[in-house]
Amino acid sequence: MAIHFQRPVLSTHPIRCRLATRSWHLTRRWLSNSYSHSKRAGEFAALLLLIGSTNASMADSTADSAVTLRPYIAQYMTTTRGMDLALTRQLKQGADGSYTLTNGGKIMVVGFHEVSVFDVEGDRIVPRSYVYQGTGLINRRREVHFTPGSPIVRSLYKEQWYDLPRSQKTLDRMSQQEQLRLRLLNDPTPRGDIAVQIADGKRVKDYTLVFVGEELVQTPLGAVKSLHFTRIHDDPERKSDIWLAPDWDYLMVKTLHVEDESPVEITLTSATIEGQPVAPL
Repeated sequence: MAIHFQRPVLSTHPIRCRLATRSWHLTRRWLSNSYSHSKRAGEFAALLLLIGSTNASMADSTADSAVTLRPYIAQYMTTTRGMDLALTRQLKQGADGSYTLTNGGKIMVVGFHEVSVFDVEGDRIVPRSYVYQGTGLINRRREVHFTPGSPIVRSLYKEQWYDLPRSQKTLDRMSQQEQLRLRLLNDPTPRGDIAVQIADGKRVKDYTLVFVGEELVQTPLGAVKSLHFTRIHDDPERKSDIWLAPDWDYLMVKTLHVEDESPVEITLTSATIEGQPVAPL
């Protein structure tokens, strides 16, 4: 199914203008389903699985011409059933050129921390590893490891290791979040559905994201221009949506997951990109 929408007017966006004028001199620059304070654990996991990824249909580009990821720190507030959870997500780049994406939060005596390490080759994420660790009452660990050149992904789930099939587009649940951003940074006009493939637990999961349109999203920072995507579910009573901000390197500004008539919402409260605070234009 072809998806068409108006190209954002990037020439008026200072961040995008500055990115566009850079050439190859640019330096290469989230909750497990085990998070649990109530039975809403599955909702949080399904919500975060929505966030990003792409497939082999993305346009080819060379590493020296691709716009790449910039380090950021983002604060979010998650709300469900009257409970609020503050989340902190950070992307940073190491001395070897690899990226580390961390995400975590705590509510009462239950918390979690997750880490994804990956490389960037042009406009493609090449994952290395993913580790989730529950803290407090839920002390559960999950891992996913990608060996260079191997067709197998090693996945730890409920204290048992699994060998999962790997393709060029297989990612972990966090690196796939950055792959969607990287795709949009290099091609802000997606013309088709976006396939999501994630090595998670005992299997590789496939999902589809569909572009809905351009929208203004109300956040604690103000009204933010965004691109709205929705995930296709087999169950019509389930709903998962994500909103990304073109002016802020397609940073996630909101997600919404509805299951069993109970919504789980995540909203951006503050962020910095390369140390500079973001604000609506």
